[in-house]
Amino acid sequence: MHLCECMDSIKRRYLTIREPKAICVLKIQDGIIAAIRDYLREEGFIEILAPIIGPVTDPGIGGAKQVSIDYYGTEFKLMSSMILYKQMAVSSLGKIFSISPNIRIEPLETIRTRRHLTEFRQVDIEAAFATYEEMIELGEEMLCCVIGEIKEKFENELQKLGRELEIPKAPFERYTHHEAIDSLKSQGFNLSYEEEIPWDAEEKLSVVHKQPFWVTDYPITARGFYYREHPDKPGILNDFDLLYPEGYGEAISGGEREHRYEKVVERIIRADENQTKYGWYLEMLKEGVSPSSGFGIGIERLTRYVCGTESIWEAVAFPKVAGIISP
Repeated sequence: MHLCECMDSIKRRYLTIREPKAICVLKIQDGIIAAIRDYLREEGFIEILAPIIGPVTDPGIGGAKQVSIDYYGTEFKLMSSMILYKQMAVSSLGKIFSISPNIRIEPLETIRTRRHLTEFRQVDIEAAFATYEEMIELGEEMLCCVIGEIKEKFENELQKLGRELEIPKAPFERYTHHEAIDSLKSQGFNLSYEEEIPWDAEEKLSVVHKQPFWVTDYPITARGFYYREHPDKPGILNDFDLLYPEGYGEAISGGEREHRYEKVVERIIRADENQTKYGWYLEMLKEGVSPSSGFGIGIERLTRYVCGTESIWEAVAFPKVAGIISP
């Protein structure tokens, strides 16, 4: 569908939500959410309610902007990610998850990626004393179980969408960030080993794969201060991204958390961030929190992949897209 047609479709969502395709997608999305909840509860995770506003939110959101509100005379943020709050909760409950709403004001050009929303939800997962290897295994198993359940229970809807969905087979292939950059450089991309992989290069990696795959060990310069540096690899983080195949791009992002006060302060200063913004978070770290690992998986992106939709705004009931004023 041409972008102009897509924009009109988003603006007239009160009509397009009634179309057979939209009905199939939303039924499948309901099944995805139920399957994730069932899987995580079986694994001993407890669901908590995510914050919507707070004094501070995740600074590591790429080129997107945060949204501020006046909260009784104090600047509060709409959550762009509940990552800091997950570190709070695991010290209480051990294994937690939440369906977390996020607001990120994306640049106007992101509409052309067909994979960015300004309002989205992700399942945020965190486990105390877990390693990033354990979180990778959890992510693989969860994705395989969820896709298997959707394929079994929503055969009719998938058929109507023309989607031939394959259940992935774990373990998934892995590349380090350095290896991924090497591969992309050989294909003509001018990329840095010190930065995130941009979405167009990520899409290039994704499109040549038939199964989901991991990119691990990002450089410390590319990620937020809450990721833990590998103890034996200076400058490298114990973290990971999962990418969907077929060009659908990023699925999961996560890793081990830095929980030591001194290390976090050092990283905040290195990132030229204002320490005073993170007052409650730094006080919490001083008191001590459990070491933990976790990840987030976007519900709309998972829905898009499972349903095979052209654009992410087809994978949510009420899409909010950069630059488009819609219901």
